[in-house]
Amino acid sequence: MYNNTCISRWFLFVLLLVIFSVQVEGQDCRSTGHFRAQSSPPGQCTYKCCVENNVYFTFECSPLVTPRTEGILALKSFQNSQSKCNNTSNHSDRSLVVALSTGWYKGGARCGNRIVIMGNRQILVAKVVGECDSTKGCNAEDGYHPPCGRDIVAASVAVWQALGIPQRLWGAPINIKWAELGMIN
Repeated sequence: MYNNTCISRWFLFVLLLVIFSVQVEGQDCRSTGHFRAQSSPPGQCTYKCCVENNVYFTFECSPLVTPRTEGILALKSFQNSQSKCNNTSNHSDRSLVVALSTGWYKGGARCGNRIVIMGNRQILVAKVVGECDSTKGCNAEDGYHPPCGRDIVAASVAVWQALGIPQRLWGAPINIKWAELGMIN
């Protein structure tokens, strides 16, 4: 009897240790680093550029994806830009397409997936075609733009229009909720 009780307690201890040591997607998402920006060369950045000497934080994670994940909608042009998902530049700003923060992008695992976006009392479905890089920024490769935050859904003009967001607010951070299409009941 003593051996069974001891074995049961040991098994329970090991099981709890394993459960609490597993990192869940988005759990405890903290900055993984930071850097101080330098100025961009003249004419290299014209919109939402890094500010010289500002400190920017980087993230490799994003909050946990749920049926109502909270995020921030950001404006992104997909016109003539390379898609990280399929390495093509055939996406239009007239298409309902988005790029997700690095953690949500999951190394491309969400490429081509459809997500439901809820905002401004509207609901729409958009296709994931890229990553909004949260790990780096303020360099030539990134157009001297800051890194994305950990909770960004960078969306085409068509998404902003479909959500009915007034043009004067385009580019302002807009709070939204989103989920993978299969998560919605």
